Amino acid sequence: MSFSSIPVLDLSQAQNAFTKPSFLDSLRRALLEVGFLYIKNAGISDNLIEDVINQGRAFFDLPEEKKLEVQMKNAPSFLGYNKLGNEITASKTDWREQIDLSTPHALPTSSDPLYYNLLAPNQWPDPAFVPSFRATFESYIRQMSTLSTIFTSLIAEALNLPPTAFDRFFDTDQQHKLKIIKYPDTATLPEGQQSQQQGVGPHKDSMLTSYLLQASHHRGLQAQNLAGEWIDCPPIPGTLVVAIGQGLEALSRGVCASTTHRVVSPSAGEGPRFSIPFFQGVSYDATFESVDVPEATMKMKEEIVRKRGGERRDDVEFTFTKGMWAHLGEATLVNRVRSHPDVGERWYPEILGRVREAESKGISGAEDGREKCPVNAGAGKGGSADDWRSLRDR
Repeated sequence: MSFSSIPVLDLSQAQNAFTKPSFLDSLRRALLEVGFLYIKNAGISDNLIEDVINQGRAFFDLPEEKKLEVQMKNAPSFLGYNKLGNEITASKTDWREQIDLSTPHALPTSSDPLYYNLLAPNQWPDPAFVPSFRATFESYIRQMSTLSTIFTSLIAEALNLPPTAFDRFFDTDQQHKLKIIKYPDTATLPEGQQSQQQGVGPHKDSMLTSYLLQASHHRGLQAQNLAGEWIDCPPIPGTLVVAIGQGLEALSRGVCASTTHRVVSPSAGEGPRFSIPFFQGVSYDATFESVDVPEATMKMKEEIVRKRGGERRDDVEFTFTKGMWAHLGEATLVNRVRSHPDVGERWYPEILGRVREAESKGISGAEDGREKCPVNAGAGKGGSADDWRSLRDR
């Protein structure tokens, strides 16, 4: 048994007492069997969605020097602009350019753990060139933060848990993140790279849930089913694509499926593909514990595994393993350094050195940019847990 299409759920049904049980049943099947779904009627206005798409595209139309004013390596937070070909997934170059934003936070203090560097103010492009950019994305991030919290409570209910079951894993001022991404078509890639098709390589999102706004008509997003086949996730107007992260799989004791996915670059002549994913965060101080999933829900998952013969073909391993890290923030920081070595060289040379040492020993890795989780990376593979954790106190 393996999925061959991505389910579409109507979120408005969760607001009606008569249709909510049916919605939760559909959500439960999507969580246990697929790990990828569309939602429609999410409560974000069409006008805001249109503004987000227009402002996102306007950013990429800026002169190169204006984009570089907010480039990611300016700060240790991994927020800001990333040039084409500057990110790595599954040890290969991702052919996309992007800007990373988040819910705003003050700069950390010298007494904070090193991974608190991930909490910081945004780098905003020059308002003289894109005057509505900041207000548009601050509004969208606020509304998506609310949406993700509501949806996580519905996930808990679908697992027969209290709606507040995951609340303890969030900070009161929880950081959530967003990317604005442009995937150029292959004809516009640098000389010698036109045959490359990796917009972003196979990966699993980390944290809990992510919500992708497909901001152009292009296909390219694909999810890997349990048989190892790639299933298209074409743009559907009025929807967001929800991906279940490895964090949720870990917290649910494996009941929820985190699904490997990728983006194939647009073919020559198709023009650029745009996407705007929002990533629901989890406290960086969180440890790797789990909620008490009811026995009946666990048995439902076991029956699904039994029907498919106990096998799951997957290009990316599950790596949220207890004992590898003391806190989620440590794992996230190392993953970000791996994804963005230019930032690592400037701000985290010790961590980057350990990452490269591990890679030189043949330990492969997938990076966390969506947010991505590592493959065979971390303690016990090129360094002990104590070795990795000691870097926070440099």
